[in-house]
Amino acid sequence: MPRVIRKVKKFIKMDFKLKCLMMEAFIFLARGRFLKLLPFAKVAPSLGEESMETEVQVNGNEKMIKDVSLAIETMSKYTFWESACLVQAIAATRMLNRRKIPTTLYLGIARDPAGKMEAHAWVRSGSHYVTGARGKQRFTVVNTFAGGMSKRGEKNEGIRRN
Repeated sequence: MPRVIRKVKKFIKMDFKLKCLMMEAFIFLARGRFLKLLPFAKVAPSLGEESMETEVQVNGNEKMIKDVSLAIETMSKYTFWESACLVQAIAATRMLNRRKIPTTLYLGIARDPAGKMEAHAWVRSGSHYVTGARGKQRFTVVNTFAGGMSKRGEKNEGIRRN
């Protein structure tokens, strides 16, 4: 049986909520890709509180965090556009924050063996890494964005400045 047909059958058999989450991930990956085209200074405010981190603790949302992680990872393979680490991080942050689940988006840099500068983005929620966990150890964190706790300007419990 062709691979595409197997994938379609697998999608059809999925739980309705997981199907909706997969479609939502696809939409937010598109949004993330669009935002990547804009100047970062315009995008940064939508990522959360700059130079802040959320607490590293179990927050009772583990199932949703894992489901969002799976949806982002899965759907990023099927987009018609590049959906690498920053696009995935933006999508995951938005999906979790709209559910009032706190996240920290990390931006890091490193040099490859040839000395060329590389960048990476990853998202943590509680003690779980939602996107970009592979290889994050190589990167030096240059900025963080904490989101999902409250609206800008309100007092944020559970967020600490770096």
